[in-house]
Amino acid sequence: MERIFNEFKNGPYVTYLLLIIQVVVFGLMTLAGGSTNTNVLVSFGAKVDQLIQMGEWWRLFTPMFLHIGLMHLAVNSVTLYYIGEQIEGVFGHWRFLVIYLLSGFTGNIASFVFSPNLSAGSSTAIFGLFGAFFMLMEAFRNNQAIRAVGRQFGLFIVLNLAFDLFAPGIDLAGHVGGLLGGFLIANIVGVPRIGGTLRGRRIISLVIFIVTAGFFLNLGFNH
Repeated sequence: MERIFNEFKNGPYVTYLLLIIQVVVFGLMTLAGGSTNTNVLVSFGAKVDQLIQMGEWWRLFTPMFLHIGLMHLAVNSVTLYYIGEQIEGVFGHWRFLVIYLLSGFTGNIASFVFSPNLSAGSSTAIFGLFGAFFMLMEAFRNNQAIRAVGRQFGLFIVLNLAFDLFAPGIDLAGHVGGLLGGFLIANIVGVPRIGGTLRGRRIISLVIFIVTAGFFLNLGFNH
């Protein structure tokens, strides 16, 4: 039993928890009338610009736990499983969770400002994990382990980005916002397991994150 507990404690249990949450939420949405039903999506917290402007600020967080249809859930869950396992292993549990949640937040801010459509999905947060991956590749380019992970996941990430450019109905603004947010947040939290991050780099990233998020939030609420 102790061995099983230690394996779970050292494993990517935050990734597993996030997967469980989005599957449970999808099940509840299905019971409530279907995950493709607009009324259900709105009641569960999908991103609706007018409602955010009216004060429902939590809609900048809740969409990352919702999915529109089974295929949407399946694709995002598989992606989260593979990339989340790697990023959580490098950054640690709580830093990984911070990157995930704040990336989803920044992605939804970008969608709030640049896309008028209702949106939902964990892809804003997942693209934040992609951003954290690029931070690792840029900041620790001489680390052999990071280079190995880069060879494994680099093409996968590039294909996801390319797919966004040509697939209809994709919230490109949300994905780009999540990607850039993830890069900044990864710099802010640092990577102590492989040498941390320079203090100056963390401060600069924090300032850029606060100023940029504040600017776009103001832009969205006053648009």
